[in-house]
Amino acid sequence: MFKLKNCISAAAAGVMSVALALPAAAAPAKFDFWFGLSGDLERVVQTLCKNFNDSQKDYEVSCVSQGNYDAALQNTIAAFRAGKQPTIVQVYDVGTATMMLSGAYYPVSKLMSENGHKVDWNDYFPGIARYYATSKGELLSFPFNSSTALLYWNKDAFAKIGKTAAPKTWEEAAEAMKALKGAGYECPMAINISANESWQLMEQFSAIHDQPVATKNNGYDGLDARLTVNKTKFVKYVTDLKSWYDQGLIKIKSKDLGQDMVQAFASGDCQMIMTSVGDHGTVGKTQKAGMNWDVAELPVYAGTERKNSLVGGASLWVLSGKSAAEYKGAAAFLDFIGKPETALFWSTNTGYIPVKKSGFDFMKSSGFYDKAPYKGREVAIASLTASEPTSVTRGVRLGNFTQIRAEFGNQMQAIFANKVSVQEGIDNLVKNSDAVLERFEATYKGKQLP
Repeated sequence: MFKLKNCISAAAAGVMSVALALPAAAAPAKFDFWFGLSGDLERVVQTLCKNFNDSQKDYEVSCVSQGNYDAALQNTIAAFRAGKQPTIVQVYDVGTATMMLSGAYYPVSKLMSENGHKVDWNDYFPGIARYYATSKGELLSFPFNSSTALLYWNKDAFAKIGKTAAPKTWEEAAEAMKALKGAGYECPMAINISANESWQLMEQFSAIHDQPVATKNNGYDGLDARLTVNKTKFVKYVTDLKSWYDQGLIKIKSKDLGQDMVQAFASGDCQMIMTSVGDHGTVGKTQKAGMNWDVAELPVYAGTERKNSLVGGASLWVLSGKSAAEYKGAAAFLDFIGKPETALFWSTNTGYIPVKKSGFDFMKSSGFYDKAPYKGREVAIASLTASEPTSVTRGVRLGNFTQIRAEFGNQMQAIFANKVSVQEGIDNLVKNSDAVLERFEATYKGKQLP
């Protein structure tokens, strides 16, 4: 027994001496990613992060939801001031101007090249990339979760009025709404007029009609931009929406009223809605049994040369003040996200659309769009690429835009409640929003957007 123990001890000592002689395995470089998605989308992001960590051993990303977009941006600002900012943060589209003026970021084009990653920046769909690029076209952040607005229509209801296609113009839509009402449908179309619907009703409408939301090319050319929607086709659009509402052709649906418009459409209660392609999966999962529906590009007024719609969602910003190792990890993570296989995973599990042409082509070749539940989502790409972006369809770059959207909601409520006329309400929207823009300009006095 004594000899056996001595043999074991000697062997163990030998193993230890060899182990001590070998270099220790390097611990992975760790970095943080903060994002603003919650619920099912949060779980998908966490899976994406796990997939990255499992794909290699050099880096480890820790992904933390901040609950929503506003919190993600505000918490990041507070953390940056305390020197505890994450390496990467997801910032929603309307926070782009604030991030650009902060100077607290590492441009992604520079990050990728300086860390050995070759990126074909022309591979990004222009309608997506230019929302997050400088006026010269340089990408400062990495396009991530992207969407655009579509028209959802009930094919069964339209068949009852002898229609087999979605309306392409608002004149056709008005005709269809009247026919649906005459056929006994209580709610031909549902809309929401809250702050969040500025994206659908004001911003998307203006883009596809090539109408400016603000001067200075929607703010891209200066902080002294001011709203101009009280002098564009937007006035006619709101006038028509209000008229159709008064005739009972449009119903307002929201959570505050007990049923939002996506629920109203999925249940068959309302026959048309305008909402994000990101809701495509929700409709598919919650639709009335046997209901036939589809999506189409948003209608335009007759005689309009359709332009590209706007991208919604968020991009990923890499923040300054981090270590070289964290930046290497961030570059590897962004490279992983940009792969076509990741685009397929992301779109399959979320409903967001691919941001690169190569990702879209890979998904098409994989048969992603061939049948339900994903068939139809390719219409979002067609909408975003309907034209080469113009000076006003590349995006909206206005400071404190969430406040402007809130003002949009206030004035739309007043218009539809007959408290003000359409023109008066939109004039108020412009006046009050311009005050917001003036304060933003004063805050960043002397600075210029890149």
